Amino acid sequence: MKISLTKKHYISIASVVVMLAIWQSAAFYFGSALIVPQPKDTFLTVFKLIGDLDFIQVVGATVLRGLFGFFISAVLGLFVGVLSGLRPNFNTFISPFLVTIRSVPVISLILLALIWFNPNVVPIFIAMLTMFPFICTNVADGIKSVDPNLIQMANFYRVDKRKILRCVYIPAIMPFIISGASSAMGIGWRAIIIGEVLSQPKYGIGTKMQSAQTYLNVEAVIAWTLIAIIISFAFEKIIRLYEKRVLKWRAQ
Repeated sequence: MKISLTKKHYISIASVVVMLAIWQSAAFYFGSALIVPQPKDTFLTVFKLIGDLDFIQVVGATVLRGLFGFFISAVLGLFVGVLSGLRPNFNTFISPFLVTIRSVPVISLILLALIWFNPNVVPIFIAMLTMFPFICTNVADGIKSVDPNLIQMANFYRVDKRKILRCVYIPAIMPFIISGASSAMGIGWRAIIIGEVLSQPKYGIGTKMQSAQTYLNVEAVIAWTLIAIIISFAFEKIIRLYEKRVLKWRAQ
């Protein structure tokens, strides 16, 4: 199977090379693994962590928290977003809530959650709150993007409500949902790991990062960070692949 590289691929590769060069230069300048470790040593640490017996449990716990938080925020976001898009008065009512949730610092939410919940629940709660506004707002925007004349015409010809939903509203909001999901997942993973760092559940990437920081193991902190980036990148790719399928479905 032949793999063809486009101009964008070469630019992306060049960007990664530049970042590695900056990292290597910083490591050479400081000359201490306690400040900036060598890239080579950090990548070796990544492979060592992958070989640990509890690696699957650690990564799996973080991923499950992220997926569970995303599921809750998606269900709530769809429900509230549809109502906001269809009911202008409800949209006016809910807007201050969404603005407040977006504006509250994540650290404040985590500190409150530490008082209210079990350590295992804190990252899920934080993920749900940080992702919910993105999905809700995007769904509402998708509903509002539907041409009202099209809905009036469908009602005039007494088109079945379920058919209007299936053929008009769902195709209209799907790109908005995917865009919201992409933004939500991007910020959600960071919020989850911050929550794990502070709440210290038994298993979690954030827990491991905090433990490594306590012992001044900078290599491990950066290694776990790289693992978190890979997870986030993988989910971003999955969302983008699904987006392509949705666009093909809309075109049919």
